[in-house]
Amino acid sequence: MLVESPPEPERNAVPEQGADAAVARPRRAPRIAGLAAALVVLALVAVLSIAVGAKQMPLDEVWHGLFDYTGTPSDVVVRDLRIPRTLLGLMVGLGLGLSGAVMQALTRNPLAEPGILGVNAGAAAAVVSAISFFGATSLSEFVWWAFLGAAVVSVVVYVLGGSRSATPVRLALAGTAASAALVGYINAVQLMDSKALDKLRFWTVGSLASANMDTVRQVAPFLVVGALLALSLGRPLNAMAMGDDTARALGAHLTRTRIGAMVAVTLLCGAATAACGPIVFIGLMIPHLVRAFTGPDMRWVLAYSAVLSPVLLLGADVVGRVVTRPAELQVGVVTALIGGPVFIYLVRRKRMAQL
Repeated sequence: MLVESPPEPERNAVPEQGADAAVARPRRAPRIAGLAAALVVLALVAVLSIAVGAKQMPLDEVWHGLFDYTGTPSDVVVRDLRIPRTLLGLMVGLGLGLSGAVMQALTRNPLAEPGILGVNAGAAAAVVSAISFFGATSLSEFVWWAFLGAAVVSVVVYVLGGSRSATPVRLALAGTAASAALVGYINAVQLMDSKALDKLRFWTVGSLASANMDTVRQVAPFLVVGALLALSLGRPLNAMAMGDDTARALGAHLTRTRIGAMVAVTLLCGAATAACGPIVFIGLMIPHLVRAFTGPDMRWVLAYSAVLSPVLLLGADVVGRVVTRPAELQVGVVTALIGGPVFIYLVRRKRMAQL
């Protein structure tokens, strides 16, 4: 009796799972290489931020201030001014980039930025109130008031947007309305209280110049928790990008994801704004430009945004310290000068990177 033997497997055949991995590997390899290159650039920019400033200083003095501190004026500039400034720039850039990426995914709008939920306006309104009505005078006080304002406004916007039935459009509309009302309140308080206007003027420009280790320690826990939460939302945000019905079919919990996203944005953008003032365009430009390279996968968009946003912020800060020596041009002004033309270009493009 003849028994039919199974066909001999082809020598070049690849198991199904191996084939998927073989297809995914070439796609993932450029992203990994690009992320490694971005980390190298970030390290170089951080070194540049410590070595270059409004005061010209030889590299041997910078090295001495880093590793052989003896209390000389140059050592004080490096250890007590430039290092905290660089650390704060790294954290604030990360916070703004991640919050911008999460906001764009949450609202399904590639040109959204953290201010769309009124977080910046809420932080500024709280600081104005603290100065005018409660006598706040130090940056350490501003941090807590600004964070409180950002958190309260985020909750209000979520409630106005429909809470459990919130949609991206309703959240964006609620955030825009809250921002408009708060900006009017800020202007009114400033006009009635010249003291508040004088103290708030420098903060509202957006600056790293007042950075110190106390500020770094105060905002670091909020930024770390917010960053971890934002990075954990990559998969559910990917599902939400395909629509609510599809996301539910894939097992995504929409309400939990939206709440988590808003908490992450509040922690990241609120702490960053509290420490440095409202710095614009970082959260808009970087996630959008990153998406053109990584595609719509939020896991990669978040990772790249976390690395490249500090590059832009620290680079802009270095430029601001150099172009007007011995004075300084605040980083918020530099990012606005860079971001304005880039934003116009993005808006006028016929094809934009989609979420």
